[in-house]
Amino acid sequence: MAIEVLLPKLGFSMNEGQLAEWLIGDGETVTGGQALFSLESDKSTNEVESPGSGTLRILKQAGEVYQVGTVLALIE
Repeated sequence: MAIEVLLPKLGFSMNEGQLAEWLIGDGETVTGGQALFSLESDKSTNEVESPGSGTLRILKQAGEVYQVGTVLALIE
């Protein structure tokens, strides 16, 4: 079963964030805890870690703003 990679809520008032860049390429293998992408919010830029291990399937492109909870990728 695939694991969803969601845009996390990093602060109490955060409703959206910009997916600054993917640190792992589409189709590459990731491990749990490995940095997947950089996320820019109003106050900071953070690296977001993988919630599991497997093959990354990117669904959303970097450089765009997405709502908290948006499925950005799947790990299969």
